[in-house]
Amino acid sequence: MATELEDLKILQVVEEVVDNLWEEVSRWDEFSRSVIGMQMARSADSIGANVAEAYGRFHYGEKIQFMYYARGSLFETKYWINRSAARKLLTEQQSRNYARQLSEIARQLNKFVKSLKQQKLNTHILRESPIDYHIADETVLFTLTDFEWLANFTRGSESPTTSLQSPASTKESTHD
Repeated sequence: MATELEDLKILQVVEEVVDNLWEEVSRWDEFSRSVIGMQMARSADSIGANVAEAYGRFHYGEKIQFMYYARGSLFETKYWINRSAARKLLTEQQSRNYARQLSEIARQLNKFVKSLKQQKLNTHILRESPIDYHIADETVLFTLTDFEWLANFTRGSESPTTSLQSPASTKESTHD
């Protein structure tokens, strides 16, 4: 990830496109600027603003959310570009060119989100170093008789009086 906000390649691309849109809108008549131009300029500027805000967030979930906001603003901008072309404020060629550039930015935003999700997954993985565990001596903790008793006990075949003591404790009590 870039160390400085200004180093983000996606932000640089967004700034170039939206500054070009701004230049175009600034040449429109007052009515066109106020009805379509202001909306398009705001949504276009919002793409970069949300990328910048994502960059400034600490938690991956917040970063991803702001990247989604940027993508939403991008599609809003595409809508206004389509309206501008339909109303002959942009030529068909200009409209296609902006739409192509915004589609490329959308792909970059999606890749950025995918990268953030992957980073998020990798930060939550806790792994223990592989260690071989050994018992210090060869002490037998449970005998086959102990396991048989447990199996019978869980099936309910032991009587209440005999189930109070395990085979190991019964053996110990008979040695007294």
